[in-house]
Amino acid sequence: MGILVGLFLIGIGSLMVIYTEWLLKNFGRINWFERNLGSEGGTRLGYKLVGIIFVFLGLLLMTGLMDGFLGFILSPLMRTQI
Repeated sequence: MGILVGLFLIGIGSLMVIYTEWLLKNFGRINWFERNLGSEGGTRLGYKLVGIIFVFLGLLLMTGLMDGFLGFILSPLMRTQI
């Protein structure tokens, strides 16, 4: 099941990166991206970054490394007593 979800995420992420201009024309600009990522190309960059994150998460799911990666990223937030 993880392989299918991973492939789906990779496909969606790839399409977001490839068809950024289509997304911009149909969904418009996002103010947060424009304000924080650049003056004119902030939304384009934001769509591409979200697509790359989807591809990365899809690869993690397909290889079974999601638990280890999330454990590493969230380890400073979770304190365990030994």
